[in-house]
Amino acid sequence: MTESNTAQASPEPSTPIWKVAAASFIGTAVEWYDFFLYGTAAALIFNRLFFPSFDPLMGTLAAFGTFAVGFIARPLGGIIFGHFGDKLGRKSMLSATLMIMGVATFAIGLLPTYESVGIWAPILLVVLRIFQGFGLGGEWGGAVLMAVESAPANRRGFYGSWPQMGAPAGLLVANAVFSVFSSLPEEQFVSWGWRIPFLFSALLIGIGVFIRLGVAESPAFRAAHQKKQQQPATREPPALEVLRTYPKQILLAMGARFAENGFFYIVTTFVLAYGTSIGLERAAMLQAVLVATCVHLVAIPSFGALSDILGRRPVYIGGAVACALLAFPFFWLIDTKQTGAIWLAISLGIIAHAAMYGPQASFFSELFGTRVRYSGASLGYQLASVFAGGLSPLVATALLQSTGNKPWAVSVYMVVLALITLVSVYLSAETFRENLEETDPTAASGEAAGKERPREVA
Repeated sequence: MTESNTAQASPEPSTPIWKVAAASFIGTAVEWYDFFLYGTAAALIFNRLFFPSFDPLMGTLAAFGTFAVGFIARPLGGIIFGHFGDKLGRKSMLSATLMIMGVATFAIGLLPTYESVGIWAPILLVVLRIFQGFGLGGEWGGAVLMAVESAPANRRGFYGSWPQMGAPAGLLVANAVFSVFSSLPEEQFVSWGWRIPFLFSALLIGIGVFIRLGVAESPAFRAAHQKKQQQPATREPPALEVLRTYPKQILLAMGARFAENGFFYIVTTFVLAYGTSIGLERAAMLQAVLVATCVHLVAIPSFGALSDILGRRPVYIGGAVACALLAFPFFWLIDTKQTGAIWLAISLGIIAHAAMYGPQASFFSELFGTRVRYSGASLGYQLASVFAGGLSPLVATALLQSTGNKPWAVSVYMVVLALITLVSVYLSAETFRENLEETDPTAASGEAAGKERPREVA
């Protein structure tokens, strides 16, 4: 498909914002179901199926290592799908990312284990995890831009939070489905029960693609694309253009993600392995994550809406501060081994995360001009995921091992992540009153926006 063909096809009627937001939510939820399903399996069963020659702790480290591989592939997906999303449109990329993720997840459910094919089992697992990360890397930018660019200017935080709700929804469904099959007798769960949640992905992907096909391209992209047709053509790829014109915004967006992304995977994925290591039942830990995830679904749009009133930065900074304050109490509550205390710990961690994740889609989208917004938002978001979320379970497990199963070092690590985010958001510009129409790099960097865009990096 050429750009001229896309331009001719673009005059389609706009889709109501509620329908765009719902489609972004459902499609993103399916993608996150696939991605989180792997994390749950890595914490609970993959060490035995694909790394049986290791002792339990080293097997868990190896399983979390394959978990991290998916994050390494995400920037590549963000760059490639960001390029075509900025050139051809947001909508056209979303069905492709869903299909890539769905096929990879379904194939994981069919994989032979180490007992059957030896070293080929973990190799194939890593390859499929790379495809999962590649698909998710392209998914996020398109989904949030469809919602943010279609939303009224004073509700971008709220509607931008809808695709963000796809993460807890995907986690909720992934853990719920996995909980059902993990309650099978151990022999049945190990032999075939763990596979069913992965195979179930095929049905969800079909539903997601069907819904997304009924949504029109975002108005902001269509307007920018028509304007671009009237200007001299440029051969510079969007990813290179955004690196040249918005380098500060990419770096600050990356820093803003460290606490949000790293903290989330510690309180939802690493905590499963930690809980079982101190003698808690697998089912009890999964139930605690499910309870917290229900809280997450309510908290994300609430903080997104709050950012439409107070601004993105105050809400985001509040979440980062809460993460730092919870770093030590989180493990103190888990160590009580009391159901209520465990539920409280994970729920509080999830609420702190939501204060950052709710306004994040609109915040990151508003940092970049329409012409390169898909590439810019995706690069900032996905590059940070390699160093924050992708490594956090692995780093936390290694720190736990180095301290003799004492979690204080993990808490210190969580505080460091929070500090990185605090500094980055403090140095970022406030964006909630910005116009999403195409802007030049000077205006976007805050040099022409007066008091509304303070404290940019010099």
